[in-house]
Amino acid sequence: MAAGILISAVLWYRRSKGQSELLLIYLGALIGGFAGAKIAYLLAEGWLEWAQPDRWLRWATGKSVLGGLLGAYAGVELMKKLVGHRSSTGDAFAVIVPVGILLGRVGCFMNGCCLGRPVSGVFAARDVSGVPRWPAPFVEGAFQVVILAVILLLQRCGLLRDRLFFLYLTAYGVFRFLHEFMRDTPKIWLGLSGYQFISLAMAGIGFWMLRRRSKFMLAPSAAGGSLAP
Repeated sequence: MAAGILISAVLWYRRSKGQSELLLIYLGALIGGFAGAKIAYLLAEGWLEWAQPDRWLRWATGKSVLGGLLGAYAGVELMKKLVGHRSSTGDAFAVIVPVGILLGRVGCFMNGCCLGRPVSGVFAARDVSGVPRWPAPFVEGAFQVVILAVILLLQRCGLLRDRLFFLYLTAYGVFRFLHEFMRDTPKIWLGLSGYQFISLAMAGIGFWMLRRRSKFMLAPSAAGGSLAP
């Protein structure tokens, strides 16, 4: 987590070129991300751990990447309003976020958290206790690598400008909803985990904003203007 924060901070600083308002926006993302990560964890499974003898440690350390993304997005938008920054910053975050989450999943593997369901077969990987499980951190890490490559390719081709972060939210929300069936997380309703409901919310927000931004950028063409990339 520390490595992810450090690397993302360096990348953002290089992009901001010392502009104080952009540095404040990154700070808003960081604060919102930590708050969202904690709230999402408590809503998804933290409340189920009341009977655990180490519940205070679990509550103190538990966090969710999904909530962190939504919280960071809210923090960015709030800070942009406060500092009066009107231009889009999403494309830069679309590159930074997959790198940070990829490093976070390395930490998950090293510390034995965010485990997959017990399985057998060639895809099984043994956890720290020797139990063969679905290699959830590896699969999620692979997704982050793939989506990062897609985003960089779209950037290079000039496609979906100012919409790449919403594309990421949509893609990651759908991926996490499906991948959650293979993760060893408590199912709270209809056979779904709390994280799956958060995933659906993330995918919905991302898709709605992607369509909204696309309609806004294509609006000039309806009036005889040029087509936005």
